[in-house]
Amino acid sequence: MTQENKSVQDIMAQHPAKVKVGTDVNDVVDVLLRLRMTGLPVVDESGRVVGFVSEQDCLRSLLVSSYHSEGAPQVEDIMHPDPYTVQLEDSVVDVANLMLMQKPKIYPVVDKDQLLVGLIHRGQVLAALKR
Repeated sequence: MTQENKSVQDIMAQHPAKVKVGTDVNDVVDVLLRLRMTGLPVVDESGRVVGFVSEQDCLRSLLVSSYHSEGAPQVEDIMHPDPYTVQLEDSVVDVANLMLMQKPKIYPVVDKDQLLVGLIHRGQVLAALKR
């Protein structure tokens, strides 16, 4: 199979890590640190991707909340509400080009109903292109 024929589905991580709307930012940080990830998709109760939260978002939030002695915010207070996503059938080459033009290193993989089905990160795309 050539790189042109490889799709996101061929290389994505299945059973993706995620956080749900309503999760406390401190708990989000725990998940990020435990899994050694730089960001996570945020899903609603039905599993639809509604946002993306990064280490940087959490760092900013914890710095502000500790400085102002405010209560811990929820993930929906700090997440990016319109995350970039990719589809199962998208080609690896197209995703590589997308990654060159946009900042995210991790993209949620969604089905036609925007349900989270996987994650793809820059290292996976790089490895697939190298093969």
